[in-house]
This record gives sequence, C-alpha cells and structure tokens, in this order.
Amino acid sequence: MPKCVLIVDDDPAQRRILEEVIKRSGYTTRTAAGGDEALAILEASEANEIAVVLLDLVMPDMDGLSVLDRVRRIGHTPPVIVQTAHGSVDTAISAMRAGAVDFVIKPVSPERLEVSLKNALKIEALADEITRIKRKVTGKLTFADLITNGNVMTRVIDLGQRSAGSNIPVLIEGESGVGKELIARAIQGESERAGKPFVIVNCGAIPENLVESILFGHEKGSFTGATDKRQGKFLEADGGTLFLDEVGELPLDAQVKLLRALQDGEIDPVGSKRPIKVDFRLISATNRDMIKLVKEGKFREDLYYRLNVFPIWVPALRERLVDIRDLATHFMTRFAAEEGKKIEAISDEALQLLTGYSWPGNVRQLENAIFRAVVLADRPTLTVAEFPQIAAHVEGFSAEIPPAPPQVNDVPVIDGPAVLGAEQFVPTTVGIANTSGRDSIGIPAMTDNGEIRSLESVEADMIRLAMGRYRGHMTEIAKRLGIGRSTLYRKMREFGLEARLN
Repeated sequence: MPKCVLIVDDDPAQRRILEEVIKRSGYTTRTAAGGDEALAILEASEANEIAVVLLDLVMPDMDGLSVLDRVRRIGHTPPVIVQTAHGSVDTAISAMRAGAVDFVIKPVSPERLEVSLKNALKIEALADEITRIKRKVTGKLTFADLITNGNVMTRVIDLGQRSAGSNIPVLIEGESGVGKELIARAIQGESERAGKPFVIVNCGAIPENLVESILFGHEKGSFTGATDKRQGKFLEADGGTLFLDEVGELPLDAQVKLLRALQDGEIDPVGSKRPIKVDFRLISATNRDMIKLVKEGKFREDLYYRLNVFPIWVPALRERLVDIRDLATHFMTRFAAEEGKKIEAISDEALQLLTGYSWPGNVRQLENAIFRAVVLADRPTLTVAEFPQIAAHVEGFSAEIPPAPPQVNDVPVIDGPAVLGAEQFVPTTVGIANTSGRDSIGIPAMTDNGEIRSLESVEADMIRLAMGRYRGHMTEIAKRLGIGRSTLYRKMREFGLEARLN
C-alpha cells in the first residue's frame, strides 16, 4: 500500500502542484488548507494513514512553527518536512529545532522532494522499530504496533482486543512462525496487566524431568541436585501474564498440576508443604492439532477445554500475502540499519517474487530471507538476485548462484560475502604443486610443529573455504562438500561457525 503524504499549504495552486509531484513519486496524498485543518486530521482516528507531513511555514491562520508545537504535544506523529520560501534558512533551522526532520526551499524540485520524502520515511521506520522494541520490552506492545494491512488479520486483531478486556484464558493457534507470541504480547499490552511481567515458557524445549520444577518451582533439598530454592515461572508471572508456547508438548504429569493452577489459582512447588496463591493471566499457543492430541490420549481433555476458552486462529502468511510488502520493507529497514548498509528499497520484481512464494516458514522465514538478502546486497535496492533460494521455488523466476570469485595469489577473494562475517572464515592456505606444475589451493595437513592436524580441524577449514568460495550459499556449499544441508548446519554449530541465515 503506497504511503500517504499530508500536504499543508494555504495556496491552492501550490497544493495542486505538490499533489501531482508527490503522486508521480508513488505516494498518495491528502491536503489541508491551513494549520487547524492539518491538526484535526492528525488528531483524528485516520492519523495512522499519514506517513509524512509536508508543512508550509507561512500560513495566515496558524504558522508552521505553531503547528509543529501542537504536533509535538499530540505524541507519536508522522515526520514533518517544512517548506520555506526565498532561502529563509534561520526560520527553517527553528523548525528543525521544533521537531521537523528536513526542510525544502520553494519552489522545490521533484528530485529534491523525493529524496526528502524517502529520508523521512526511513527515519520514521527506524523510530517505529525503536518504539516497538521499547514497548515489547516493557510489556506495552499493542495491536497498533503490529505490521498488517490485510482484512484477513482484522478478525485476529478484533478477537485479541476483545480478550484483552478480561482475564479469560486464550489459546492462540496457528502454524510455526506466524507471530503467535506477538499476538500474546499485544493482548497483554492492551490489558490492565500492561507493563507487568510477561513470562514465556517454551513447553517443547524443557526436559521432561524438569518441567514441574521450572513451571512451579521447588524447595531446597526437594530432590537430588536441588541445592537452592527455585522460583517457578508461575511465580515469576505473578501479577502479569504467563505465555505457554507449544503447550501441546507438556507431559501428562505437568498437565494435572497446570489444571489445578487454572482452577484454584494456586500452585504446589516441588517439595513445598503448602500451596501458594498466584495471580496470573494465562495465554497458550500451539501449532499442533489439539483435538487430535486429546483423542490420542496425549493431552488431557479437561485441560484442553480450560485452555481453549477463547481461541484465536492466526492465518499463515500465504493467506495474507497483502502484508508481505510492508513486512519486507520493515525488515529491510531494520536489518540495513543493524548491518550499517545503505539499502533503500526492494525492487518491484523482487516483491512479485516474494508474494509468489508460499512461505512454509511464515513470517519468521520471510524475516530471515530479508536478513540474508541485506547481507548479500551490494546495491541500494534488493533484487531477485538476493533471493536465489526463493526464486528456485517460484515459477518464472531464477537467480543463479554467482560464480566463484577470481583468485589472487592462490587465495580466494570474497566479493560481498552472503554470510555475516564470512570473510573471517577463509583459512590460510598453502600452495601445493600439482602435476601440471602450477600451484593450487590447499589446506595444511600439518601444524607448524610438523604434527598431523586432526580431521576435525581440517574439516572445519574445508567448510570455511567453501563458505568464502561460494559466498555463503548454503545449498551450493552442501552440494560441493557432498553432504546434506542439515549435516552442514550441524557441523557449523559444532565447529563454532554458525551464522545467521534463513
């Protein structure tokens, strides 16, 4: 969806000119003939539609500086670019001090205005991300912070907001990677428990013999190895929210105690002589078919109905492809800032590719794909070439893996590594004479002391060399080494070479 620019100018002719120029740059527009009208738009519910404000400084009813002062009091508002005539730079500087992100001098060229709009949108995207992170950390994330435009998610948001108004147990269902945790955080952020503890428990990652201890806590000496008293996750969430992710993985013994905690509002720490009252809001999530688990006897039926009081189904990303553009742009802006790279856009062809893919890993897979593309990119625009693994699965697209870079002095040269820190993975190699009398790339078989190197160290060097030579393309690396991708990832973890990849 194109971003909307609010044009604030008392001159009708100037408004029409700016409208035409801005629309040609790919944005939509709204107009206001003065400061009062602009503030009414920004204070109204449709303010979320406005991405940037283009504000004239000289207007009869309320000048631009007064508008900026009022805008600052509203709270979170779009970035403001001010217009000033005849190079009155002092006034523009005052506007910048008042909160404007840029200024342009009338009459502004279309090129200068487009650059200013793009910069303002990047600033806004980063500011939104910082705000989102702060709210997530403080337990105040809301549904307004979620990135979605499609009607498919409207019901999810509506149900989430309704559940936030009570203490009702919520079960969030959906495939892995659709954003169930974010929905849970938004429910807390819009409830009376906002700002209180939000405790996450991944039920599938807890060893079965430690489930009770981790969830409910234990007393010192209650079992072998219990050298100290432990406060369980339920007590950590006292006054706040307990989020049980992958709740279908809970063993049956723990399900009994969870049922009692829900019924009575109290828990029994392992080894404790008396139960402890706890005040918590329970939100559960699963990607499993819970009814099937109940029928198979792997999940208690009475507990299932206790958890499933208010179900929310989060659709897969392939069912809300309209969100991909905004999500991809958001991830691109964030990762470009993290990696210190100047990446400004995603090409239309690349967006067509992304919307043509089924995304079995959902939003998490898209996030990782954009991260990898940002690391790969050496241009200001992400193209199909940065998504070779996605292009291989979408009809009508192809992105060939680049050939191995040229060699200088028998040492492979890396040109824009696709893996974070890949340049440090290339080992020092030795020249070995072959039958043709020319040197070829090799890996040392012996240490400096003349000892034979271990197979593990040689194997690690082989993986490093392949990562540099094939620019971090994991499918190609695995193919050349003659191993599967899962084996490659496992060996990378074992050798401490793990990189952030999709």
